[in-house]
Amino acid sequence: MEVTGKIKVVNPEQQVSASFRKRELVVTTEEQYPQHILVEFTQDKCDLLNNYNIGEAVKVSINLRGREWVNPQGETRYFNSIQGWRIEKMAAEAPSAPMPAAPAFAPATNLNEDEPDDLPF
Repeated sequence: MEVTGKIKVVNPEQQVSASFRKRELVVTTEEQYPQHILVEFTQDKCDLLNNYNIGEAVKVSINLRGREWVNPQGETRYFNSIQGWRIEKMAAEAPSAPMPAAPAFAPATNLNEDEPDDLPF
């Protein structure tokens, strides 16, 4: 799956434990109702965000992750996360060149109204 949009936030790396680190990125989609999507990069993928800045247009490859947790009272809860594994800068859209004008056709001069019209439409 992929998320495209502009970078809104690039958080610093967090050392969650001695063996686990993560870094969060927020991408704002460019649609009628923009969404602010939080994407987590973990372990060695944290370094992928080093060369990205706020405002850049990007395409982020993601995986959806879900997990189950049972609290001390025995209630089961479910959590989802969006995990990034690749990020690419989007090419800036070049202004589109105007289409060349089609050559004008000379009007037909040899029309015969007595000929049957065999066009299918």
